[in-house]
Amino acid sequence: MTDTVIRALDESDAHLFDAHPDPLNARAAHQRTTHRPHWKRVALRDGVVVARGAWWGGPDDQEPINLNWFDVAEGEVEAGAELLRSAPWRVELEINLPGDWREHPTLAAAAETRFAAARAAGYELLVERFLYRWTPERGLPERPGRLVFDSEPDDAIFFDAVRRIHSATLDAHALKAIEEGGLDQAAREELEFFHWCPSPREWWQLARTPEGELAGIHIPAHNPSGPTVGFIGVLPEHRGRGYAYDLLAECTHFLVEQGAEVVTGATDRGNFPMAANFTKAGFPVVRERINFHPVVPTAAAR
Repeated sequence: MTDTVIRALDESDAHLFDAHPDPLNARAAHQRTTHRPHWKRVALRDGVVVARGAWWGGPDDQEPINLNWFDVAEGEVEAGAELLRSAPWRVELEINLPGDWREHPTLAAAAETRFAAARAAGYELLVERFLYRWTPERGLPERPGRLVFDSEPDDAIFFDAVRRIHSATLDAHALKAIEEGGLDQAAREELEFFHWCPSPREWWQLARTPEGELAGIHIPAHNPSGPTVGFIGVLPEHRGRGYAYDLLAECTHFLVEQGAEVVTGATDRGNFPMAANFTKAGFPVVRERINFHPVVPTAAAR
């Protein structure tokens, strides 16, 4: 077998990225995503693309924040791993898959090839997530009317609320942040992400009981791909009353009132209560996302 050649792309040869088959229909997941040509890399063998990766970041980011398009041809696990190992960025890897990928042997095999390449490059599974997409024909979810919603300009109040929410969480990314730096880091990372989003800070909302007690928060957002349910969180002392659905319904209405024609959302596959709320609110699963995070540094970083 001939050696693998890894190439970073630019405007002149960006077409090489599209020379690879797309059995998992990743292109459909990125219809609203803009990938910069110089953040794309391919692995070639005898001039044929056998693996490809597209790193992604917001329009103002100087470095990519994740790798969200990664394909590897069957039998080319090592080429895919070398593509990751040789890249100048060690960021989270997202593998986007059709919602029914587990039910089809060919799709499952293609997914497993990508997983194997990621592991060989020093990445570990972080979480599997459901991706949702609400459209108008689903109808707006009913507002239960049990909570009172209002904006709040003080970030410290949101920071404290997120910190309390994450003190008892099922969210894998929050648990990772807590392990690395405690509840303060987890809350800080959440709020930094929503400040990074192009949607207005004024959209963030507190949810209170009729008696005025803070019960939770929701953050409607626009990420660079469009309107999304950014954050839904119920304070631990108010759980068990179904308030997460109230927050999700309000968040959906809010985004539609701002002009959204499509609303996306996501939750960890193991977060059964939140998954049930998305279903109840009329959000079908459209894809799944498998998140890997790098745990072994590159040779240059050691």
